[in-house]
Amino acid sequence: MKRPCLQSTLRELHLVVKAPRLWATFATVVLVFWVVGPYGTLERLAAVPRLGFWLVLHAATWAIAITSAVLANGLLRERIASGFARMMLGAGVAGVPIGLVTSAMGAATFSVTPTTGDILADIITGFFLSQLFCVLTWMTTNAQAAQQLTDASIVASPLGGDQTPADAVPETEKGRVPLLLRLKPANRGQPLRLTVSDHYTEVTTSAGRELILLRFADALGELGPVPGLQVHRSHWVADAHVARILRENGRIAILLNDGGEVPVSRTYAAAVRQRWG
Repeated sequence: MKRPCLQSTLRELHLVVKAPRLWATFATVVLVFWVVGPYGTLERLAAVPRLGFWLVLHAATWAIAITSAVLANGLLRERIASGFARMMLGAGVAGVPIGLVTSAMGAATFSVTPTTGDILADIITGFFLSQLFCVLTWMTTNAQAAQQLTDASIVASPLGGDQTPADAVPETEKGRVPLLLRLKPANRGQPLRLTVSDHYTEVTTSAGRELILLRFADALGELGPVPGLQVHRSHWVADAHVARILRENGRIAILLNDGGEVPVSRTYAAAVRQRWG
């Protein structure tokens, strides 16, 4: 697996596992299985061993399903448009290891040797359970995003100051700048700056700042007619956001209207001088 994909997968896993709603759902499911005691566990196991059995089994199967779903979401991002479809596909693949883990735990706990039919039945059950876990994961991830939590997967923060109606981008302009449609509605202002952050691109607009899971080259391609210039392998700046050029010891940088500075690499130095003098 490529390192950027691994990084994005780990970030998405971090988003999922830190969600209180997911842990609350996990605890509820474990308690239900403990009390009801399906598959003969109520009759064959005492209360404490039964709780331990379902806790370990669910921890293992949920971990497999969620990891597989998030991994598929990262690997298939450029091939399948729907994030939900990507994760459900990954969860479906997880049905096999979930079924095998279930059979192994049952054999170890009850000292029985599972038949081929038993293993196939566990795999089928694991498939449906992994789909359920994937749905819960998807719902949890979207709940986190809706609450605008500060996270590696999606970060949004206002730039500060009052926004005037002139900062807003008309609907016709949004259609010409596809990149804006990837942002939360509150952040869809005039594009001012793009910055690389691992496998992500930080998009700064006149309305806010947001980190999106998109390659820098693809983000540049979705800027449409916005006037600006790539000044570094990791930076793009809009004309409207340039205050002046800074020169020091033979190196140049760009002073932005918000007081920030952007380095200019030698590859783009001539173009920067020609454009902004």
